Amino acid sequence: MRTGRPKAELLLSHEERSQLQSFVRSRSLPAALSNRARIVLSSADGEANNAIAERLKLTKATVGKWRARFIERRIPGLYDDVRPGKPRTIDDERVARLIKTTLHTKPANGSTHWSVRTMAAAANISYSSVQRIWHAHELKPHLTRSFKVSRDPNFVAKVEDVTGLYFNPPDKALVLSVDEKSQIQALDRTQPGLPIKKGRAGTMTYDYKRNGTTTLFAALNMLDGKVIGACMPRHRHREFLRFLKQIDNQTPAELALHLIVDNYATHKTPAVKRWLKTHKRFHLHFIPTSASWLNMVERFFAEITRKRIRRGVFKSVDELKQAIMDYLDNHNGHPKPYVWTKTATEIFSKVARAKQALESQH
Repeated sequence: MRTGRPKAELLLSHEERSQLQSFVRSRSLPAALSNRARIVLSSADGEANNAIAERLKLTKATVGKWRARFIERRIPGLYDDVRPGKPRTIDDERVARLIKTTLHTKPANGSTHWSVRTMAAAANISYSSVQRIWHAHELKPHLTRSFKVSRDPNFVAKVEDVTGLYFNPPDKALVLSVDEKSQIQALDRTQPGLPIKKGRAGTMTYDYKRNGTTTLFAALNMLDGKVIGACMPRHRHREFLRFLKQIDNQTPAELALHLIVDNYATHKTPAVKRWLKTHKRFHLHFIPTSASWLNMVERFFAEITRKRIRRGVFKSVDELKQAIMDYLDNHNGHPKPYVWTKTATEIFSKVARAKQALESQH
């Protein structure tokens, strides 16, 4: 028994199916376009309109509309029609020229990068048009990101060692990410600031008084996110040994300890090596040079800097140390593990792409 008009057959070529599947997987395309690709793929697989509508939480009319649009116009039919309005005043050629200028040149006034207004003047268009074009093509000349590709000859082995500890920690052992945040300044503002209020951010004076420094030694437990910490006045091998002894006292004696550390000289002095020989449960794993991002305790340092230190007002080093230890106590009262997600293979691939990009530029 027929329940309605027969639907026109929807068949996909291999290229169309591949392109539609890329629409579905994309995180940068509008959600509506991804949904339309799902409709077409499901229809091509023989799924009924009402079943597609129910699964995607759409109306049956919507499913029918985009199915018919695809049959009539193929993939271009899935895009929204151009709405009526004022015609474009900047054609594709000018847009392409502006993008090329942004990417491959610098302003004639000697600046290091283009601003919206310098580009508007050079291209003879409004600065709001420059903003729209840059936004549409994800161009941000005012921003840079810092990086450094490690030149450690043992980079591969060290990355595999450290990521192996993150993903597959040894049995009957703790993995601790250890580092020192040195030269934390106890800064006191020269005048009292104003609190935040509706329509106005909180204020702090731009100048300050230095009241001394401290160094935070921290060991992040990768199992539960707790942090063993201590503030010390200096950053030498003596202080590092004191901290190792503190770790020894504050961890279960029956467990082996695998410490992920950087290549700072204080971690490799003869005195430290002698101590490690007599404390067999300690095993140091060194990250590659110029790869501090591989040490997870850096995440904790970024967090305590942002949440407690940067906006803090400290009239003495003792006040600073107390604030740090109070933050540690609160953190350990409600710990949350830090999770490493990048495999060694993914890291090597990214580094290889970075080296290739650098070589192509130079």
